Amino acid sequence: MSNTFFEQTFSKTDFTKHELVKGEYEACVFEECDFSGVNLSGFRFVQCSFEECNLSLIKLGNTTLNEITFTDCKMLGFPAEHANPFGLEVAFHQCVLNHASFYKLKLKNTRFSSCKLEEVDFSECDLSAAVFDECELTGATFDQTNLEKADFRTAVRYTINPATNRIKKAKFSLRGVAGLLTQFDIIIE
Repeated sequence: MSNTFFEQTFSKTDFTKHELVKGEYEACVFEECDFSGVNLSGFRFVQCSFEECNLSLIKLGNTTLNEITFTDCKMLGFPAEHANPFGLEVAFHQCVLNHASFYKLKLKNTRFSSCKLEEVDFSECDLSAAVFDECELTGATFDQTNLEKADFRTAVRYTINPATNRIKKAKFSLRGVAGLLTQFDIIIE
């Protein structure tokens, strides 16, 4: 890859109109940029931060996301499952990730803080020791997911079936424990 960008800041750029040059971006900052629907396949992002960006419905075919922080981003339908799984390391703060897919990804120790994660697919994911701090998980799918040592103590509206997921040593609050009993169709008052 010939185009390398290092420690650059991209601010208030509409990449739906001005194409982002394909290449490697290291220690770059993207703030208030619009990537909605943009094809970022084959790009490499290392130690970058995305702040107040729109990354809805982007394409991530084999995209490298290594040590990436997303803050206050709109990420509807974020297709993380298509990113390069090698070295994948991401953190999300105050993001809207509704309808995103993390299918089969290894996301050990990943931090989601104050995120909306409605209808997100975490099927067959390794989320061991992940933290869901103040996250809203209505309709999120956990199926054959490794949630060992994950922290859901401040998360709300999740449904996790202990019979089809690994939850050993995961942390839940007393008020959230009903989300572990949904499949039994019992009434908790």
